[in-house]
Amino acid sequence: MSKPQRDRESKMGFEMRVYGWIAIAISIAICLCPCLSLEETNGERCNLYEGTWVYDESYPLYDSSTCPHIRLEYDCLKYGRVDKEYLKYRWKPSTCDLPRFDGQSFLTKLKGKQIMFIGDSVSLNQWQSLICLLHSAVPKANIIQQGGDPITNYTFKDYGVSVIVYHSTYLVDIEGEKIGRVLKLDSIKSGNLWKQMDVLVFNTWLWWYRSGPRQPWDYIQIGDKIVKDMDRMEAFRTGLTTWANWVNKEVDTSKTKVLFQGISPMHYNGTQWNEPGVTNCAKETTPIDGTSSSQGLPPASYVLQSVLQKVTKPIEFLNITALSELRKDGHPSSHNGFHGMDCTHWCVAGVPDTWNELLYASISE
Repeated sequence: MSKPQRDRESKMGFEMRVYGWIAIAISIAICLCPCLSLEETNGERCNLYEGTWVYDESYPLYDSSTCPHIRLEYDCLKYGRVDKEYLKYRWKPSTCDLPRFDGQSFLTKLKGKQIMFIGDSVSLNQWQSLICLLHSAVPKANIIQQGGDPITNYTFKDYGVSVIVYHSTYLVDIEGEKIGRVLKLDSIKSGNLWKQMDVLVFNTWLWWYRSGPRQPWDYIQIGDKIVKDMDRMEAFRTGLTTWANWVNKEVDTSKTKVLFQGISPMHYNGTQWNEPGVTNCAKETTPIDGTSSSQGLPPASYVLQSVLQKVTKPIEFLNITALSELRKDGHPSSHNGFHGMDCTHWCVAGVPDTWNELLYASISE
């Protein structure tokens, strides 16, 4: 591991200790939010996010080689991944079953509607998975592809369903000004388009801690105050709070269903799975043993969950963090079109299919 990586891991560890004290409060408070669940056999409610990964020969849900829509970042089999076991795991909640994804049912339930994923490349990752799931269900469907960055739209014309991804790294705005690129933590100008959708799935985190040449802004602005930099976790909290206030003020949740996806975990540090000498996910072929409840959460998760408590309108928390934390085997590693080490994104087919099964369960309720 390089020194910058070690420094980042050390910093993240410190932040975990700083934010860890609020975990108990969050776990209590989050119960006040709408909770995605199904009925157990005894009529009680089941938490779909508490469970384990089980081996299932009927998976994956589709053959990725037949999906014409996978970007080179996520197409692991095409770019040389030999092991296939990572494709065979199904998410099993502890006290009920997660419904198997049914593409025709999904399109029928959303007939005439628009679903939009809004966020960074993790949102793109989930969107790609959904496109493949739907394509495999209706392979002869008339699909119209429109747009490009920041908006790409696949419309399943026979159903009138638009599946859209809107690339927004921070959700809040970045604007070019005389002094340079300004990250405006209190501004969401794209919201006028977002709130016209029928289903919104938000996500952000991946870029909040980036610095140096890969950082896409030069200054941060809150109100009239402009600074060169600030504590990134506090900036994350401020930006999310702007989003929460936007939902409270602007979104009619009787017409638009709003979900926020939990933090997508990375696997660059073997201490996560009790192998401290391992520095990435390259040789991982099986999940981490254990249940989702056994996994510690990244600091950003506590910040996200605390801000979600500020949303007064009904939204759903697509809480994929702990269950994805178990999947050290689910990343492309070097099996992508760039041949770089990627333990951040996820293979398609793979873990994002489960995220979409959870989304399907939410829409089906």
